[in-house]
Amino acid sequence: MARKQEVDARHYDVILAPHITEKSTLLSEHNGVVFRVSNDATKPQIKEAVEALFDVKVTGVNTIVQKGKTKRWRGKPYKRSDAKKAIVTLAEGDSIDVTGGI
Repeated sequence: MARKQEVDARHYDVILAPHITEKSTLLSEHNGVVFRVSNDATKPQIKEAVEALFDVKVTGVNTIVQKGKTKRWRGKPYKRSDAKKAIVTLAEGDSIDVTGGI
């Protein structure tokens, strides 16, 4: 198990929500979990937050920035917000149940 870290309020600012899709569910079979994270979060911050909040050992963090689409509503264009996602790989034997609360 990972060493117990102190949970800080800034950890909740880094991890926003789990990202639950078909692909992320398939990824969970290979010890992967997908989270929506803050746009300015770095990989070390994400690793520290996941280890502190869920008490697991993180072996890797990959990030994706999904650019917001340009859409139209009532003929006027607008742009959706950019979103950053983090694919967190956990150590063998660790798991996170994203359907439950923290």
